[in-house]
Amino acid sequence: MGCGKKFKDDNRVAGEFTDDNCVCDVVRAIADAQDDVTDELCDVSCERSINSLVSPVSRNNLDTVPFILYGKDLKPFKGFGADIQGAGINALFDCIESFVFRVNEVGDDCCAVLELLTCDGDPDQAGDQHGAKCDEDPCDQLNGLNVNDLERTGICITVDLDCFCAITCLPAVSLL
Repeated sequence: MGCGKKFKDDNRVAGEFTDDNCVCDVVRAIADAQDDVTDELCDVSCERSINSLVSPVSRNNLDTVPFILYGKDLKPFKGFGADIQGAGINALFDCIESFVFRVNEVGDDCCAVLELLTCDGDPDQAGDQHGAKCDEDPCDQLNGLNVNDLERTGICITVDLDCFCAITCLPAVSLL
């Protein structure tokens, strides 16, 4: 299915491109040809991350496949949320922004509850913005950080997955 376009099964004929999904058709043809040549998987991919997570052989305690979503403009999606630091009249909002998410649930209508993940490594200080503050892309947020610094924020957003055109899965990690 193309971004913002409906796929019509009756338009698809084996070996032909459809006007709505020419990119998908070409990529599918490439993938099929590559499958005929080799069975190697990407070193980092959603399939590899999911397999690592559910692999009964490894017993590696992995519990999360972090991922990055891309909008219809193919720009990385940055989620925002806030927690409260402190209590009473001294309580402050602590704004969090992140390109990296953990799925908590997905409904039949493709609405999903996603938790923002951050890479602080240190506990938040009241009023500090952590995560992807001022970062223009996911690599700015993640590059050079220790995998163990990735942590859950407890801040969740609800999104319509039909609004996204791409996903990048990071290697499976242990966050729970």
